[in-house]
Amino acid sequence: MIKNIIFDLGNVLISFRPAEYLEKNNYPPNIREVILNEIFRSREWSMLDNGNITTAEAIDLLSVKSSLKRPQIADMFDLRTDIMFPLENNTRLLPLLKLLNFKLYYLSNFPMDIFDEIRNRFTFFKYFDGGIISAEVNFSKPDPNIYRILLKKYRLNASESFFVDDYEGNTKVAETLGMKVLFTAGSTDISDDLKTFFPALAREI
Repeated sequence: MIKNIIFDLGNVLISFRPAEYLEKNNYPPNIREVILNEIFRSREWSMLDNGNITTAEAIDLLSVKSSLKRPQIADMFDLRTDIMFPLENNTRLLPLLKLLNFKLYYLSNFPMDIFDEIRNRFTFFKYFDGGIISAEVNFSKPDPNIYRILLKKYRLNASESFFVDDYEGNTKVAETLGMKVLFTAGSTDISDDLKTFFPALAREI
């Protein structure tokens, strides 16, 4: 019996699509690719998620190796929270799941400074019973350790837990640990998928 539902944040509850943001804001295609490759897909970005470096250190490291100028890199880091907004078709499910007596948790790869900002800005965080962010434990999905840390911290049984993520590699690891999973493929409306697993949810929507 499932008692706990564990959510990824990025592109499950919060939109984070830098490529779309850059295109919508009329960045030239060649500049878009440079920004995506040299910042958002960089090793430093992963290190930031993992809590190994700070934002200031990431900017310093990238400014040495990137073809972008330091002010351009800093501007992109300043824009991170502008790129993010709640996926309301998904976040609206949280209070409904609470009504059904599920415990709710988050498990996400996130830099700590950005997470602190969005947690204070987005009201849906009040529905969570807890969670783990990669930067606070120095492990990032799909490393099994971050899943184990969450389970241990909140004394959750994997067999009683349901994990939702937009990246299939992450859901596969959760499965190997004994959780039921939903791979969303970045869907902005997962209500029908969740109703398949939890039919009682249909009565609340």
